[in-house]
Amino acid sequence: MGSKGIGKRRGGDRVNQLTIQRHGTNTEGRDFFVGDIHGQYGLLLEAMARVGFNRQCDRMFSVGDLIDRGKESYQCLSLAFEPWFHGVRGNHEMLAHDALLAPDEDGRAFLFWVMNGGTWIHGESLKEVSSVLADALEHLPYAREVATAGKRVGIVHAEPPEDWTQLESTDPYTLLWGRNRIHQEDTTHVVNIDDVVVGHTILYEPVVMGNVHYIDTGAFYTGRLTLAQAEDLLG
Repeated sequence: MGSKGIGKRRGGDRVNQLTIQRHGTNTEGRDFFVGDIHGQYGLLLEAMARVGFNRQCDRMFSVGDLIDRGKESYQCLSLAFEPWFHGVRGNHEMLAHDALLAPDEDGRAFLFWVMNGGTWIHGESLKEVSSVLADALEHLPYAREVATAGKRVGIVHAEPPEDWTQLESTDPYTLLWGRNRIHQEDTTHVVNIDDVVVGHTILYEPVVMGNVHYIDTGAFYTGRLTLAQAEDLLG
């Protein structure tokens, strides 16, 4: 209940100019999708080593929530600046934004963030993290679209609109916090896009409903971080 109130108050009614970034086909290497990392930088490095990820030619697409829950959140936030890493913003990046970059007078946003995984900030410089977060958000749009595995694939953190072409008029709360589709086990296809990859809702293993792929496997407490090559994930 509290999360929805803050998400609505801070999120506004429409996404801003950082709505979507598009990527053409990778002709030099492979493409991977990674679930919610949540400060588990070590797990990410282990997963990259297992698949032989090549930072010179491979690309990694993240469904957001790089930070919170894990102690290595600062390192994970810095992934936004890597040329091979292409993430979207998650609700936890926006919780941090509200707490550090657009604070309210009574400090509720900061308290809410800390209660929801932001305790790692206590070991960092508030000024430094605020600066890095502001810069990182410039590299974390609400959505991405990539040509990969012979398909057009959309990426948002939580829930896509029913029609991908309506992305820019979608309430950002849906993109960052929505769970209606998965709670209703909705297998309706998102139209005007081949597939969509999302995170946000923790599952034991990746699940496909319609053409929406859910890949958050709860790395911060299960120790399982999904890192899947595009061809394998999208079939």
